[in-house]
Amino acid sequence: MKRIILTGGGTAGHVTPNIALIPKLRELGFDIHYIGSYNGIEKDLIEPFNIPYHGISSGKLRRYFSLQNFTDPFRVIKGFGEARKLIKDLKPDVIFSKGGFVSVPVVLAGKKCKVPVIIHESDMTPGLANKIAIPSATKVCCNFPETLDCLPKGKAVLTGSPIRQELLSGNKIAAMDLCRFTADKPVILVIGGSLGSVVVNNAVRESLPCLLKDFQIIHLCGKGKTDESLKNTEGYCQFEYIKDELRDIFALSEIVISRAGANAICELLALRKPNLLIPLSAKASRGDQILNAKSFERQGFSMVLEEEELTKDTLTSAVYKLFENRGSFVDAMRNSNQQDSIDTIISLITQASK
Repeated sequence: MKRIILTGGGTAGHVTPNIALIPKLRELGFDIHYIGSYNGIEKDLIEPFNIPYHGISSGKLRRYFSLQNFTDPFRVIKGFGEARKLIKDLKPDVIFSKGGFVSVPVVLAGKKCKVPVIIHESDMTPGLANKIAIPSATKVCCNFPETLDCLPKGKAVLTGSPIRQELLSGNKIAAMDLCRFTADKPVILVIGGSLGSVVVNNAVRESLPCLLKDFQIIHLCGKGKTDESLKNTEGYCQFEYIKDELRDIFALSEIVISRAGANAICELLALRKPNLLIPLSAKASRGDQILNAKSFERQGFSMVLEEEELTKDTLTSAVYKLFENRGSFVDAMRNSNQQDSIDTIISLITQASK
């Protein structure tokens, strides 16, 4: 039996593509293990799949000044030692990394132990963690054609992002019952990212008096970010995070307001959901979500509203424009050549594990 170690964490976007691969890996008979941080979001997300989970020390690699920059390198070094010991004990045939800071020591230890490592980079340009890890990788998968120019020749493979297949089989009625919605108004789904977005949350809530006249709204707010004062608002349903019911909510939703993380927008493309993207500001990130959003806008898949321009008025205006023109976005997504990448990535994993 072949053995694979999956790694990646810090946000749901660094975990859900790994989850999408699990059914096919099991079908092929792989023994699957997961390496993540001790108590990161990845631990909770992986637990339902009954996969052995191994926690290691993890430090964040920051581009800005922080006192933790002086201590986190030691956590990374400790994590490298822990990952190396795990790899020696588990003797995997291949490692697949979805990125995030916890993946760096795993990838480096994999190379040290001479285990083939495949990396997936979701964004247009590689993040800092993957930049460090790429020299240790056997192959690097990516979502956007533009990314190929940023990767070493001979390693780069354009695959797209693996999509959880269960998202394609949602039940609208189940979602209506869950949210206690009616059938007389279309539904907007708001996704602020797995950690939640205060900026998006506030703008949506300020827009409720206007939007609820014509729409019902499902709001995924992020942990600890629900608003109790809006709990009984008719036509408005908020959750910290949704797991099993997400496919039903997607099926019910006519349009989606979302951050522009690569995995999230690839799911919207696969589901053909007209969407308004509000990318994370370059002031608070390296600007990867802006590049992702602009690429989807150019291809006709999305509308984009910059965070700096986000107000209740600009949001409301964009929502109505998106809804009125939703057919053109669906047509563009339907005609896209970008396909789900599970089979392509599994083929790379199988080849590397021989």
